[in-house]
Amino acid sequence: MSSDFEAYEQDFGTITAELTNKIGRIPKLSGEEKTQLVLNVDKQLEEVRELLEQMDLEVREIPIQSRAMYNSRLKSYKQEIEKLEKDFKRSRIAYSDEVRNELLGDEASTSESQRAHLLDNTEKLERSSRRLEAGYQIAVETEQVGQEILSNLNSDREKIQRARERLRETDANLGKSSRILTGIWCEVPW
Repeated sequence: MSSDFEAYEQDFGTITAELTNKIGRIPKLSGEEKTQLVLNVDKQLEEVRELLEQMDLEVREIPIQSRAMYNSRLKSYKQEIEKLEKDFKRSRIAYSDEVRNELLGDEASTSESQRAHLLDNTEKLERSSRRLEAGYQIAVETEQVGQEILSNLNSDREKIQRARERLRETDANLGKSSRILTGIWCEVPW
């Protein structure tokens, strides 16, 4: 399983390196070439999100003892993607502003304070989404731990029931033995 995770890590490294390069090139391009690059980056970001989901599934199948190490690596990869998505969003905003200014001229320009306010709100929304996702992950992990505990309790219950049944059999056998010994004791002439 960890070999699958490591293969996914290699793919992740390759794709993120390509994404970083392409995101850096977006502001320098114009026209159709820029549009195609934006679409390509968007597609690759979706691929890398799917790759992270596969990595997450692999981590869930890893034994609990070594799962923490893989979880921390996965978390850092998710943070890296979040940074790439922010960079891409900023380059796209710059791109969309250029297109709007080309089409509408100076009338379409918005104030920097409005843009900053919108970016702040977008980042707050993204942080809230990440918190919700983290909460969901914790709930899923808690559910898994709960299922393991219930399974262990069920197994312990079965063991206790078997031990109780053996104890009842032993008690019954001791009762029979006591009656037999009492009978023998009474029959022996002193």
